[in-house]
Amino acid sequence: MEQPPIEIFGIKILEPVTTGTDLIVSAICFFAFIKLVTKEKNSRVVLFLKLYFILMGISTALGGLIGHAFLYKFSTTWEPTGWIKHIIANIDFLIAGEGAYAWKLPGWIVSMLSIMFIERASIEHVRPIVHRSVGNSFKVINIIELIIFMAITIITLNFKYVEIHSGYGLMFVVLSLQLYAYLTTRNKGSKYFLFGVGWALIAALFYMNEVSFHAYFNYNDISHVFMAVAAAFFYIGARNLTSLRDAEKIKITSYPGRLKWIINRNTVYKNAEKTDMKVDENLPEER
Repeated sequence: MEQPPIEIFGIKILEPVTTGTDLIVSAICFFAFIKLVTKEKNSRVVLFLKLYFILMGISTALGGLIGHAFLYKFSTTWEPTGWIKHIIANIDFLIAGEGAYAWKLPGWIVSMLSIMFIERASIEHVRPIVHRSVGNSFKVINIIELIIFMAITIITLNFKYVEIHSGYGLMFVVLSLQLYAYLTTRNKGSKYFLFGVGWALIAALFYMNEVSFHAYFNYNDISHVFMAVAAAFFYIGARNLTSLRDAEKIKITSYPGRLKWIINRNTVYKNAEKTDMKVDENLPEER
């Protein structure tokens, strides 16, 4: 549903509500970044979350102002060269976007970088309770998938691949790792991250199915509102993430007879030795 433009003091603004809701997401992310910088102690997890919030704030600000409100001011289009067109034409899953979308690329690229950092924060968070090879594998895949999807997005100028990258990062990496952390340690911060992913999923469903309530509250606007809620939960999660290296704040739990966790007992103790983490000695044997 196309959103009619408005004029304020003679300045035309395209998709005004979409722009506004983008800026709301941006404001929440900037607020979260400032709070984490001033309140939270330094750690690799916190560093990656700071980068996530600052980059997502920049991304949504660029998206709102350049990608929506004043896109008409950026009229120069980008057309792929012949060899790029040939590649797109001969690979079935590649779909070219519009040349004018080149001006949306800065926001898209920064958004993909931000998703990479929230993935990396989750990977770093669970490293003390997973086998080293698992953590290292996720780190390598984290870089490879970013490079692949960023290259495809630049070549095709199609937002679809930004969506796929975000979906993979949040629904596969962040969801799976934070769920594992919560089930095994009952980490409060992980629980809030799961809530955040849930709200992000709702946002994606509204966007992908183009569910709109009104021209001035279309699927873009609705998805941005849910993204804002997701960002707020991610911030709460960041403030409540307990380091899994902190012996006084962690207790590895298991529920034999109901659920069998894939926890390699030897790996847990090995990681504990390397990080000074103490493991609950009353852990029941796996059955």
